[in-house]
Amino acid sequence: MAYRITEECLACGTCLESCPNEAIIEGDVYRIDPDKCENCGTCIEACPAGAIIEE
Repeated sequence: MAYRITEECLACGTCLESCPNEAIIEGDVYRIDPDKCENCGTCIEACPAGAIIEE
């Protein structure tokens, strides 16, 4: 299972702070580093915009 941050991302940093593996990459729209992501789902729960989805 892979996660992706969609264009609904507000770049608020909530997912960045919540990720225990530091897999979130900052930018205009944040991204998830698939090599660091362990699919724990913490970012999905933390995102206030609902911008992180399972693919």
